[in-house]
Amino acid sequence: MRSFELAQGFDGQRSRLTGVAFRMLGSLSEAEDAVQETWLRLQRADAESVENLDGWLTTVISRICLNMLRGRRRHDPLDPAGEPIVSLDTTGDPEHQALLADAVGVALQVVLATLSPAQRLAFVLHDMFSVPFEVIAPLVERSPQATRQLASRARRQVHDAAPLADPDPAIQRAAVQAYFAAARQGDIAALVAVLDPSVILRAHGRDGVTELRGADRVARGAVAARAWASTVRPALINGAAGVVAFDGDIPFAVLAFTVTDGRIVNVDVFNDRDRVQRLIRT
Repeated sequence: MRSFELAQGFDGQRSRLTGVAFRMLGSLSEAEDAVQETWLRLQRADAESVENLDGWLTTVISRICLNMLRGRRRHDPLDPAGEPIVSLDTTGDPEHQALLADAVGVALQVVLATLSPAQRLAFVLHDMFSVPFEVIAPLVERSPQATRQLASRARRQVHDAAPLADPDPAIQRAAVQAYFAAARQGDIAALVAVLDPSVILRAHGRDGVTELRGADRVARGAVAARAWASTVRPALINGAAGVVAFDGDIPFAVLAFTVTDGRIVNVDVFNDRDRVQRLIRT
């Protein structure tokens, strides 16, 4: 394959590669770094030796992501929610919208972060991108059968811990709107009605993650925070319904919701102002 054909093929695969890396790493900036490193390695590769470009790119970016995950656990682990993709504009650039459409929810990102790097790679590549175990096995230095078992254990862990979000955006949005309407009115009963009894609210702050569990506690927390409930704007957070809270023109918090069967099962609040302003794409 000639060099210019490789470049054209890479451009055609860039969006998919970013999607693979984002699901692996949970951070768009890190995913973009991984894609850039893949491009640099492709430029250094012998063009004639690349017979299957899609497979070559998937293998290379997977190895890069695996190394990044291993290094992160040793040195500077991220918040388990990663760096979600936030969009206040539903008519933005097509590549960004494609990432939003394909992104996993924040609650699932938190669960993925509990997996070992090898488990995460096996689960993401096989279950989300249909990569055969025979291809994944050399990446994690296991046999195909052992890799299958690795992905199976990860799948069970994900299914046990991550709620399955409602795919209907209208249902998601209705639940979020009901949440804020009740919060503004200080209506605890109405808030409890829209919350799953086992709802978890996670606040991802500068000093770590804190949790509230249970509908009553989360409802009372929402009422306590109602002073800024009127300053929120609807947003897509990893492709799901959420809001961004503003102080004047300055965004200061992002709230991501996971809605199942019309009720909110997870609320993830990002309230580090510096981090929030990095997340907002303008």
